[in-house]
Amino acid sequence: MLLLYILGGIVVLLLIIVVALYNGFVSKRNRVQDAWAQIDVQLKRRYDLIPNLLNTVKGYAKYERSVLTQVTQLRSSLVTGSVQDKAQANNMLSQALKSIFAVAENYPDLKASQNFMQLQQALEDTEDKIAFVRTSYNDYVMDFNNAIQEFPGNVFAGMFGFKRQDFFQAPEEAKEPVNVDFSDLNPQDSSSAKPTKAAGKKS
Repeated sequence: MLLLYILGGIVVLLLIIVVALYNGFVSKRNRVQDAWAQIDVQLKRRYDLIPNLLNTVKGYAKYERSVLTQVTQLRSSLVTGSVQDKAQANNMLSQALKSIFAVAENYPDLKASQNFMQLQQALEDTEDKIAFVRTSYNDYVMDFNNAIQEFPGNVFAGMFGFKRQDFFQAPEEAKEPVNVDFSDLNPQDSSSAKPTKAAGKKS
């Protein structure tokens, strides 16, 4: 009889541990998903601002159509892609933005345009928000991944269908300097828009 009580106690203890682990996994996964939802909102907002920015720049220079086409094609990755797909698309948008803002260095009237300045500020604010929520997201991902990979969580995580989550990281090429080529940019009206200085960094 004593042995039955001991075995029963062990079973109850194991059930408590399993329930606690499962609830912990769910809680950590929900925090990851909530943080990702915030990143997703900012990524889409950033994308939606770029066509307006391109339209503003077009008023001063004939911008290469392939840039707009590329930005448009990135939307599918930003809307339906995986975490890594979206990180890659976000990096490619960053490259396009660097080129666009470099163009503005050549056109003082463009830089002084109220519409351009508002769009630039909105994009910078969005980038700051992405950086902030990305940090929180990656922290939650690390917490979750540690929970399902460390003992005793790793014993039950697979049974419950919990899988490792991806970090939101910029690809390696995002760390390299960007070479901006202005050979495809020509003023629409050379009498009204004359470059005043070499293109440099984003203002």
